[in-house]
Parts: sequence; C-alpha cells; structure tokens
Amino acid sequence: MPDALATSESRCHLYRLLGEPQRLRLLALAAIEELSVGELAELIDEPQPNVSRHITPLRHAGLLFDRHQGTRVYVRLADSARNDPVISDALKEGHRLCEQGGSLQRISSIIAARELRTRAYFAEEAQDEGDLRPAMELPAYAMALSMVTSARGIALDVGTGNGALLDLLAPTYCKVVAADRSLSRIERAKERATSRGYANVQFLCADIEHDTIFKSIASGADALFSSRMLHHASSPRASLTAMARILAPNGQICIVDYCSHNDEEMRDQRADVWMGFTKDQLASIVCDLGLIEFQFQTIPAGYVHSGFDAHIPWFVATARCPA
Repeated sequence: MPDALATSESRCHLYRLLGEPQRLRLLALAAIEELSVGELAELIDEPQPNVSRHITPLRHAGLLFDRHQGTRVYVRLADSARNDPVISDALKEGHRLCEQGGSLQRISSIIAARELRTRAYFAEEAQDEGDLRPAMELPAYAMALSMVTSARGIALDVGTGNGALLDLLAPTYCKVVAADRSLSRIERAKERATSRGYANVQFLCADIEHDTIFKSIASGADALFSSRMLHHASSPRASLTAMARILAPNGQICIVDYCSHNDEEMRDQRADVWMGFTKDQLASIVCDLGLIEFQFQTIPAGYVHSGFDAHIPWFVATARCPA
C-alpha cells in the first residue's frame, strides 16, 4: 500500500473513504479496466462532475492512478492498492454492487464503443487507397526491422492496412501472416502482394484479440509487427496481451506508434482512440506480460513522411518472449 495510508490516522481515513458505495463501484470498475471519467459516469449513471468529486479523494489516497489524454482523464486502480486486505475486501463489495446494478455487464459495450468511429473511418479510407507504391515511411519501418534480431521464420503483420510493411517483411521472412480486421483493407494488401509477386504471404481478416490468428500460427511467430495500430485499440493492454501469446519462444514483438502527444485533431479527424504512448506506459505492460529485453527508441523525424501525422514523434519499441 502507499505510504500515505500506512499510519493509524491514514487507515481511519481509508475506512471513511470506503464507506461510500459509489466509491466502491468506481474502485471495482477501475480495477477491471482503465476507464475515462466520462465512461465511469455512464457506467454508474452519475453526472460526470459527481464522479470527478468521488475520484479526487481516492486519487489523493493513492488508490487510483490517473492519466491525461488531451482533455480526457483515464483512471485505473493503483497496482500497490491490490495488495491491501482492506482494499481487496472493498473491491469484492464494489464488484457485487456493480454486478447488481448492471455496470459490469456494460463494460464490454463501453470498450467496444471506443472503436466504432475507428472502424467506420478505416472502412471509408480503404476505398480511397489507390496508391500501392512503396510507403514514404519505409525508413521508419527499416529502423524497426533493424531492432528485431529473432529468427527469420514466421512474421505476423498485425493491422497490415494496405500492406505497406509487406515490402520489407515478405523479402525478409520465410512466411508472413498479414492480418487486419477490415476486409476492404485486406483486399488492398492482397493487391500489393500480387503486384509484387509475394508468394509467401497469408492473409487473415481477423482481430488480434480473437483466436483466429492465434490458431493460424500453431508454432508461434518469430516476430510480430504492429505499425500504428495500437493507438486505435480499444484496450492497448488487451491487444498486447493477445500479441504476446502468439510469440514463439525467443520471438520478438515490434511496435511502431506515436509518442504521447496532445493533438486532439488526431482523435477528431482520424478516429484515434489514444493520443500516443510513453515509454513507461509500454514498459509497465510489457513487464506485466513477462516479456524481456524491452527497448524504446524515438524515430528520427526525417524517417517519417510529410503527411498528416509527420508532426507527431514516432517510436519503435521491441520486447522478447523468454526462451
């Protein structure tokens, strides 16, 4: 537990905090998923200002951790709070209250709603992707590939989009599995592979969190690439968890995405769910998943093309599955 609650006086304050049913509900929900204040308000059917007032003392007591994403604030249960027997009992009661009120059953729909605009955006964008020339951001992808030292057997390209990364992966790996949840984007990637003569690419229209991809690579992937996909995921932790279980022993995960930024237009105009990530955020998840040899490097600005997202710093992060 945090030191702030270690003294007798602080313990008394803790019991007073946990005497409010709505705070118990908020703790239980934040223990299940990182949720925004607005999402929590919807789940417990309270006005957002009321939810914020409940969250503030819980955060000051070290029970909740908050993270700002532009104008939105996301909260989750602090890791250190899980080990306290009083908090553990409070979470059980909060879980019961949430189940009784129907909040638990609605979490999945709240999370899924994050991606609705993203799915619609990419379905529409795919219709306009007529250019199959090598991507202008290939230098950034080449930097990412240079950080991957695992075997060159099977590579998985998650969120392949129009297949831009295939121009590096297909000539490098014995087999490439290119997956995307958008059928229209898979068709564009197939056109690229056909035009290049890539005969070693298998295409799957599937979400990373479903079993389709996992079952298609029985032996595990030697390398898994995720290029600018994670900021569109409803739950980055859930997506990374699904990616990690696909890795073969000694296999590596390689993520190319945006560094943390404050450009709200990316959310409004490009349907981004998350406004980038910090090194510490990714390192925490990677550590929880049991992956090792975490590396994080910012991609030089000159490696990124001059399009809509060139003003945002990119990073490449890698981690390895233990042997």
